[in-house]
Amino acid sequence: MRRTRCGGIRRNVAKASALISITWVPTNGELVNLAADVGKLAAKYKVPYLLDGCQAVGQMPVDVAAIGCDYLTATGRKFLRGPRGSGFLFIREALIEVNEPAMIDHFAAPWIEAGRYELRKDARRFENWENAYALRAGLGAAVRYTLDVGVDDIQTRAWDLADYCRAQVAGIKGAKLRDAGQQKSAIVSFSIDGLKPREAVARLRRDGICIGASDPESTLLDANARGLPTVLRVAPHYYNTKAEIDNMVAALKGLL
Repeated sequence: MRRTRCGGIRRNVAKASALISITWVPTNGELVNLAADVGKLAAKYKVPYLLDGCQAVGQMPVDVAAIGCDYLTATGRKFLRGPRGSGFLFIREALIEVNEPAMIDHFAAPWIEAGRYELRKDARRFENWENAYALRAGLGAAVRYTLDVGVDDIQTRAWDLADYCRAQVAGIKGAKLRDAGQQKSAIVSFSIDGLKPREAVARLRRDGICIGASDPESTLLDANARGLPTVLRVAPHYYNTKAEIDNMVAALKGLL
């Protein structure tokens, strides 16, 4: 994904935009968009700002006040290492009552009298009575674990390992790093000539090596703009080692 350009956003928000929405860290690339710079533009033009933090939360510090976003969404299963199916929404308090949930029940909107219900005035209007308590407990545990380890330390370690991974992958014959942007995260995306990504993922998994693949339809606009094929994706975390990265690179070379 190409870096979000503030100049382009500035030109568009000047045309009475209803919302600014960007992805902080895309799933198919390494770049970290300048979320706080976009926040300054949103404040200047008084346009609500939604930030997708799915790939960012858990690998880097998140300060919604410093960023200036009005909404932030994230999943639990990425760098937070929480359970699949969990996630959260941040919404600026002043905007809670001007946003209606897509779905409501008698928890989000208590039944006041026959023919009338009333949405809650707090953020729990976006919750439902029926929910997966085990997933919520797992997400809470993952957040506490991350905070105990230290988000700053996690970022330093994970990003250093990602830089090391890029250097090693670059040495594979036919490998093409799909880097974009100046600031890179702990996601490393690449393709290798003659190697089918899905087959490579399956072969390495049998050897106990876990990597992924990102298809163009996951990020269709960017993939089309850059002519991206399905790419291999490696996302080292703080508990990984350089030796594990070396083993992965050796295994990929063995498939060629």
